[in-house]
Amino acid sequence: MTAGSGVLLVLLSLSGALRAHSGDLTARETCKAGFSEEDYTALISQNILEGEKVLKVKFSSCLGTKGTHYETNSMDFKVGADGTVFATRELRIPSEQVAFTVTAWDHQTAERWDAAVRLLVAQTSSTHSGHKLQKGRKDTVLDPVQPPKDTLLPWPQRQSANGLRRQKRDWVIPPINVPENSRGPFPQQLVRIRSDKDNDIPIRYSITGVGADQPPMEVFSIDSMSGRMYVTRPMDREERASYHLRAHAVDMNGNKVENPIDLYIYVIDMNDNRPEFLNQVYNGSVDEGSKPGTYVMTVTANDADDATTANGMVRYRIVTQTPQSPSQNMFTINSETGDIVTVAAGLDREKVQQYMVIIQATDMEGNLNYGLSNTATAIITVTDVNDNPPEFTASTYAGEVPENRVEMVVANLTVMDRDQPHSPNWNAVYRIISGDPSGHFSIRTDPATNEGMVTVVKAVDYELNRAFMLTVMVSNQAPLASGIQMSFQSTAGVTISVMDINEAPYFPSNHKLIRLEEGVPTGTMLTTFSAVDPDRFMQQAVRYSKLSDPANWLHINATNGQISTAAVLDRESLYIKNNVYEATFLAADNGIPPASGTGTLQIYLIDINDNAPELLPKEAQVCEKPSLNAINITAADADVDPNIGPYVFELPFVPASVRNNWTVTRLNGDYAQLSLRVLHLEAGVYDVPITVTDSGNPPLSHTSIIKVKVCPCDDNGDCTTVGAVAAAGLGTGAIVAILICIVMLLTMVLLFVVWMKRREKERHTKQLLIDPEDDVRDNILKYDEEGGGEEDQDYDLSQLQQPEAMEHVLSKAPGVRRVDERPVGAEPQYPVRPMVPHPGDIGDFINEGLRAADNDPTAPPYDSLLVFDYEGSGSTAGSVSSLDSSSSGDQDYDYLNDWGPRFKKLADMYGGGEED
Repeated sequence: MTAGSGVLLVLLSLSGALRAHSGDLTARETCKAGFSEEDYTALISQNILEGEKVLKVKFSSCLGTKGTHYETNSMDFKVGADGTVFATRELRIPSEQVAFTVTAWDHQTAERWDAAVRLLVAQTSSTHSGHKLQKGRKDTVLDPVQPPKDTLLPWPQRQSANGLRRQKRDWVIPPINVPENSRGPFPQQLVRIRSDKDNDIPIRYSITGVGADQPPMEVFSIDSMSGRMYVTRPMDREERASYHLRAHAVDMNGNKVENPIDLYIYVIDMNDNRPEFLNQVYNGSVDEGSKPGTYVMTVTANDADDATTANGMVRYRIVTQTPQSPSQNMFTINSETGDIVTVAAGLDREKVQQYMVIIQATDMEGNLNYGLSNTATAIITVTDVNDNPPEFTASTYAGEVPENRVEMVVANLTVMDRDQPHSPNWNAVYRIISGDPSGHFSIRTDPATNEGMVTVVKAVDYELNRAFMLTVMVSNQAPLASGIQMSFQSTAGVTISVMDINEAPYFPSNHKLIRLEEGVPTGTMLTTFSAVDPDRFMQQAVRYSKLSDPANWLHINATNGQISTAAVLDRESLYIKNNVYEATFLAADNGIPPASGTGTLQIYLIDINDNAPELLPKEAQVCEKPSLNAINITAADADVDPNIGPYVFELPFVPASVRNNWTVTRLNGDYAQLSLRVLHLEAGVYDVPITVTDSGNPPLSHTSIIKVKVCPCDDNGDCTTVGAVAAAGLGTGAIVAILICIVMLLTMVLLFVVWMKRREKERHTKQLLIDPEDDVRDNILKYDEEGGGEEDQDYDLSQLQQPEAMEHVLSKAPGVRRVDERPVGAEPQYPVRPMVPHPGDIGDFINEGLRAADNDPTAPPYDSLLVFDYEGSGSTAGSVSSLDSSSSGDQDYDYLNDWGPRFKKLADMYGGGEED
């Protein structure tokens, strides 16, 4: 139970007793409401945190505490519902004391009670640490390290008017201030905590909170026996500005002896941090011509020191300005906010486009002797405004344009503008004020050069306008700045001359349409298709010619353009599309250079009855007996209505068999039916003439032949297969004969194919290489030029004596060697061939050898050196320098006569024949 509640219970008990003994007394007579003290005093630190409690006031109300409300006349301190006075924000007390009034009022009775509160500011840690904290009868004393200069004594007890003794007020421990960056030595003692019970029992002291047993750990420590509290290391206010600890007192058994008390430790700021700009370079802009006082930008520097002290109070100033034109002080800066504004007139982008300003920020409220400073650069760009109107570089311009030309630039207009290039203040906009009512010209702006390009957008005619006098004006995309007037040089004149050129003649009635009947005779004059030459000021003649006449039906007079027929016009021609014939003609003048134009003549041909109808179909078939399957016939007429149907279908009277065997029945104006008149007609093909007559004026007739195939039919009325063949004129015997011939032909082809495959197989099985003794190629050699032998020629026989030259032959795999090479190693044995081969086999053998030589990749070409064994003087083979039948030995060569005409010469030489 608190002291306030104890007082309240005492007062309520006394009030109840009085009412019991004196019921006629009122509550106001038995209970007197009010504060326990008329004024309260407390010792506080110069720096106070938000929500920090400074003291507690006590108020006694006869109606209880629920109806009591507290107010103060201070914006910095408020009173809670329990009477606790606390700070509403973080404060720094500038003076030695703070005084204000606390008011308690009852919202039911509207009564008010006032009490004065005086807060004294402690100067050092030792001056406000030597006082008592008294609660009831228990005392806890903070002993200073050094003797205190001022001691705050308990307030004396006063007797109240109603005879009640008031409780002594609760003491609030003032904060402990510790300067940052202290050099020690450490640990450094701060205060001593002592309980008045330590005279009776041993007491242990401890502290808890951030900085003691919570991170950061062991910043503060306490001697558990003496109660002396120490700081163990230098403090940094920028790291942590305050600490809240709780001091505890327990006996040796750990039992609580005193209630915990709150200790507030504040780190006193030192000026150990320079102001730091948020950016080293700031970019801003201001319009040229701005008035003094125009805002430009804001620079900001932060100081990590306490902003409520001079250590953290930053002031700004401009150190230098570059360039110093037109004045060295074009800008100023608010020393507290950092706002840069213009201070002088005369900003002109065309003269100075950018300023560089050095800004200095200094703490200690700008004291350059004691404060710390830092600098930053402010780049101020003078932005362009449209204060220079565009001006033409000349008052008049000239150009010329050929007539009938469009999208052609005829003149370039140059302007000068001193504003920022390629900006809306510089970009030129041209417009034609007068001289072009028909809109023949427009002026486009070249985005690169800002020139105006006078362009023809609508063709001009020399015969109508020989020249144009234009008045043009130039302006900017952006409007001119306030107070700037347009220059008289913003308008100019443009003279454009039109050049006459030779224009092509044109046909006024192009795609001219005329109507006439087809079949008009040759030479008929149809119309005059003349052209007009637009060049009225040129004496020129126009001549005409045909450009397109698909059927070559027309003729045009080259001088006057009269068109006549060169052939008969036929509406049914392939050149007619939808009854219209189209021809194109050319009209050319004799100008320099000549010009020509084309015109199209369309002739609509009216149909006449000049085509007789044709019978359809040309072929048909019916059953040999009358049935319902009659032949539907119609007619086709190249003419159009009314020269076509209805048609009349008739059978001629000659020959009489036509009308005897056939009959025609009319179905409607365009169709009729042809059917048998007799009960039976022999199967076959019959030519039936039918005369068809149209409805033209005069009508035309035509007799057409329809081939009708009469055949036997099945029950469904369809011709049978045999019947169709019979109707075609072939009997059964003829059909069988055709089939037998086809089978025989197929058999002969098959036998021939089998024989060819067998012959091919036999040829592939023959041996290509023969026994060397039977190889006639060793004995018979063909030379293109005969001579006297090796002795008659100057040969280098050393090439024949190089054994290493045979390596390519020895290294060949078996079977790869050419058949005309002499073996150099062990050769495979081949079957012995007959001594006299069949004459036909010799040709095959030679061809096979030729193919083998051509397909051998290792065979030398014809012009390469062939290496043979050197015979020498002792060769058993003898000399082969010249061939003579007398030195051939006794070998019989008569069998060469049987080898055919290819070997006739050899047979004559060696077979005993005589040479001519």
